[in-house]
Amino acid sequence: MGDGASAIIVETPAEALDPDALRAKLPVHGSGAVASFIGLTRGIDEGVEVLRLEFDAWEEELPGVLHALAVSAMERFGVASVALAHRTGAVGPAEPIVAIHVASAHRGPAFDACRWLIDELKRQAPLWKREVTADGARWRAGLG
Repeated sequence: MGDGASAIIVETPAEALDPDALRAKLPVHGSGAVASFIGLTRGIDEGVEVLRLEFDAWEEELPGVLHALAVSAMERFGVASVALAHRTGAVGPAEPIVAIHVASAHRGPAFDACRWLIDELKRQAPLWKREVTADGARWRAGLG
């Protein structure tokens, strides 16, 4: 990885998250695969219309936690590069909440690292989610 082809890119936008623009920043030289995960706000949850999700974050800590997760994924799965972003603020239906892109020499480690990253992000990231629906608003446990 000394050829400059590896990288970690972390973003925590408060406005729009553009998964394609994030993916374009991912170095892929020497990689044979990119696995991606994009999480969206559902417009319906448990039969109720979702107007928006509101993400509150410990903003000073969030980028460092995401960076540490990327480092761990690179070490654990041997992938070359990781780009991940998680929105803060209000996110409407069908809008991206989270985007993860993993570049690797082979698809297996890319898929494994991508799945591990979203699972660990949901467990470790200092984020809280408030769901605003047609029936009112409530804080939701976990990032579901």
